[in-house]
Amino acid sequence: MTDNSASSLADQLPLKGLKILSVEQYGAGPFCTQYLATFGADVIKIENKRLGGDVSRITGPFKLGDEDSLYFQSFNQNKKSLSLDLKAEAGQLVLHRLVKQVDVVANNARGDQPKKLGITYEQLKAVNPKIVCAHLNAYGRGTSRESWPGYDYLMQAECGFMDLTGEPTGLPQRAGLSVIDFMTGMNQLFAIMAGVFKARETGVGSEYDVCLFDTALFQLTYPALWHMNEDFDLSRQPRSAHPDATPSQMVQTKDGWIFVMLQIEKFWQLFGKLVPTPGLTDNPEFSNVAGRRANRERITELMDELFVTKTTAQWLALLQGQIPIAPIKNMADALASPFPAETGMLQGIDHPARADLQVLSNPIQMNGKRLPTTPAPQQIGQHSEALLSEFGFSSEEIATLTRDGVV
Repeated sequence: MTDNSASSLADQLPLKGLKILSVEQYGAGPFCTQYLATFGADVIKIENKRLGGDVSRITGPFKLGDEDSLYFQSFNQNKKSLSLDLKAEAGQLVLHRLVKQVDVVANNARGDQPKKLGITYEQLKAVNPKIVCAHLNAYGRGTSRESWPGYDYLMQAECGFMDLTGEPTGLPQRAGLSVIDFMTGMNQLFAIMAGVFKARETGVGSEYDVCLFDTALFQLTYPALWHMNEDFDLSRQPRSAHPDATPSQMVQTKDGWIFVMLQIEKFWQLFGKLVPTPGLTDNPEFSNVAGRRANRERITELMDELFVTKTTAQWLALLQGQIPIAPIKNMADALASPFPAETGMLQGIDHPARADLQVLSNPIQMNGKRLPTTPAPQQIGQHSEALLSEFGFSSEEIATLTRDGVV
């Protein structure tokens, strides 16, 4: 994408003009607001410089400066940083002046903190009746666990994810990435947009709550309904197999593993035409979904016997694009694959500490183009003076707030 096309696209972003204050750190909340910022919203990240700002600035082994890291860059692109002590009386006065001119106040503070920080709708509606307040935390506000700390992996443990993941004879396993964090961030994103839509239509703001625990439990979806209504307990299946459809699982090839998903009749029949296999695709016992489910172990044996005759690459050349099949790659190979480069999912951005910092593009395209991105703020409060000036603070006021350690 050329500079001119990037600039042109930036001017067309659909959330341009939307102003958001976010009291956030680490993963779930910043994941949400980075989406909003990428689509043009003016996201102002509130950090307390006295407390070290967002802890993710120093998370992980790969630093880009004293207050910046690759981890931080993953979740905070396109944002601005304002240093502000919300627990100071003067900080609350600053907050209220900002709230008068913004659309949303978001946070991912622990459930008992928003009220202490003065960022609930009840506390801010007198300042701006249209304000939308969106809270994200571990266990919800107003619950018996609201003051509990909590993280993604704990939700995977308690809500059944780990027990459902892994081989039947092995230990429970968590997902390789923080899927609950990211999904909760998307729930907060949807809540914010719903709230803004309502506020612009009615002139009245609102308050939304999402939490990691509820999100994890909600994602149990059909297995939960099977259990609640039919007392069915889903168990782990060998080879990461689908709990019902067969064959839909890992299969061994001559030089590795591959995932094959012949879940519906159409693909089972097509597989039989592409790879006619006596005793497998022509077996009348396997001619329907119920028969294949009842013979899962035998089908696995026969699939292995067939697939070990060729390499993964040979099978992909024969079958990929016709039936649902994919190689099982490590992350390095996944990123090095030509397909992400073809689709624009990888891009370089100009970071002060690294001229061509490699980042992942937002997965949503606009008018067939990937959205432009800029680096996350490299210092806590990097934009404080400019932002306060933009919001009407005089140079004398800014100097006083800085001297007193409020910003």
